Amino acid sequence: MTERFLARLESPIGRIELLADHEALTSLTIERDGSLPHDDEPEHRNAVLETAAIQLDEYFAGTRTDFDVPVHLQGTEFQRAVWGRLQQLRWGDATSYGALAAAVGKPGSARAIGGAVGANPVPIIVGCHRVLASDGRITGYSGGEGVPTKLWLLGHERIGFAA
Repeated sequence: MTERFLARLESPIGRIELLADHEALTSLTIERDGSLPHDDEPEHRNAVLETAAIQLDEYFAGTRTDFDVPVHLQGTEFQRAVWGRLQQLRWGDATSYGALAAAVGKPGSARAIGGAVGANPVPIIVGCHRVLASDGRITGYSGGEGVPTKLWLLGHERIGFAA
């Protein structure tokens, strides 16, 4: 079994829990209802987690607009294709579920795209908050406290959306 490392940090959207292996970040969870999945475990940091924590602090401070911490994205081939497209979005960029479906060669599969976006294991770093409905509306968010968390992230990056 691969050794797992764990770190937590404070952020404007709540506490964040980071998991990593020796080489890359494997999970980022935003606190929901005051708890994180591994609250009962002690932190066990490594260099990957230290880099991720620094980059996230810089992001929240507004001094970092992209991430270069390595990530391991484990999922289906379809999910990894969607997450790969999400990684190409930059600070302030947004896309729609339909455009994302077309970009991965699955036009008309916006619902499946939504499932893959929601299963993103490293939100913020892989910017799933940047996906909106085709008319610019916010349709949901699975991280943190849901839509309020997405609203904060969109506002932080100055991404416009329809009310």
